[in-house]
Formats: sequence, structure tokens, C-alpha cells
Amino acid sequence: MAKATAQGVNHFDSVAGEYDRLLPQHIQQHYRRKRVRLIGPLLAGGLGLDVGCGTGALMEALRPHGMVYGADSSTGMIRALLSAGRGEAALSLTDMLPFAEGSFDVVFSVAVLHHVADADRVKKTIREMVRVARPGGKIVIWDHNPKNPYWPSLMKRAPQDTGEERLVPAQEIESALKEAGIAQVRTVQSGFVPEFAPRFLMPCARLMEAVLERVPFARRFGAHNVVVASK
Repeated sequence: MAKATAQGVNHFDSVAGEYDRLLPQHIQQHYRRKRVRLIGPLLAGGLGLDVGCGTGALMEALRPHGMVYGADSSTGMIRALLSAGRGEAALSLTDMLPFAEGSFDVVFSVAVLHHVADADRVKKTIREMVRVARPGGKIVIWDHNPKNPYWPSLMKRAPQDTGEERLVPAQEIESALKEAGIAQVRTVQSGFVPEFAPRFLMPCARLMEAVLERVPFARRFGAHNVVVASK
């Protein structure tokens, strides 16, 4: 996902070629599987939109579940997506999506809003996601949880982060969805496997994560807020 400013777009253009290698592959695969397990059944053979699609890795993973289009404001990211044959994407700001009202069965964004950052643009992005979802469709917003204490440390080291990011609270996302006319909103916290977990320890890490996600007090500090809404 690229920021709307020229500086942000240039930054994401510059990391697009290596974006899929910024985290260990087994960590990326772990979180991608979690997202597919959620979004895939919602898509159920329908038409989806990945807002801030980046290089399209999640779009590709969702291909067995339906047709997914992408939207991103970085030409570098879209170029990487097309080169990898991961689908089709529009060059677009998140708060000005070039699609008609009610076009998609599922509209989702993953790790996008903290790059959008600005409160007004976050609200407009969510409003646009609601607009292009069909009546009865789903909106999924999967983003960094400000209550997780590890994010500030990781984001200082992540090449895709510039320091201009803002972690968006779940309450802000829920409020924007309700302002856009959404009544059914459900939020859970998810994710406890850190990026430094070695491959050989992944079975243990996944087990630990599964346990923590079932403990109410611990779960609130999960890495991600996962918000699912029905239009």
C-alpha cells in the first residue's frame, strides 16, 4: 500500500522490487494463510477487491476462492503485481476508488490504514470501501493493533515504513464504518507469531498463537485488529 503523497508513492516504488522478501517467507506464508482462511469463505466464488494490494500476493492466494482485483497508488507495486501474473489492479488512491457503487462481494484491506495515517483519509478510505461493496457484501479491514507493544520496534526497522505511519485504533475503524451506514461490525484481535520466529519453531509458535488468541486478556494485545462488517 502506498501513501497518497508523492514522497510516499516514490518510497513504495523504491521497495516494490524487494517487497516480497522484506519478511521471512515462512512468516509471510503464515499470516497469508490466516487471511485466506477468513476472506476465502466470504468471497465464496464471488468478486473481491484488495484495497492497497501491493504486489498482489494475497490476491494470488485467494484465486481458488474467486476473482480478486486490486487497487494501489504505487506504480512500482502494480508493475511487480503484473510481472508476477497475480491479476489485474488499478492505479488508485485508497480514498478515490475508480469503481462503481456496489461492484464487489468482498472489499478488503490488509496493513493499509496505518500507511494512510491521516484521520480524514482513513475515514474516506473506509467510506469508499463501503461504497464499492454490494448490498449484503462484506468489508474486511486487517491492520496493526496499537495495543500490541512490539509494533513500534518492528516499524522502526521495516524498510516499508518511513515514520509517517499511524496505528489506527479499532474504535476509529468501527466508528467510520458505522458513519458509512454499516450496522453489523465485528472486531477480533489476531496474531502472535513474531517475524524473527525461525522456521523450525513454527509448529510451536502456531500452537502458542492459537492458545493466546483464545485467552481474552492476552488476545487484546494481538498484532492485528481484524474488523469484519456486513453492508
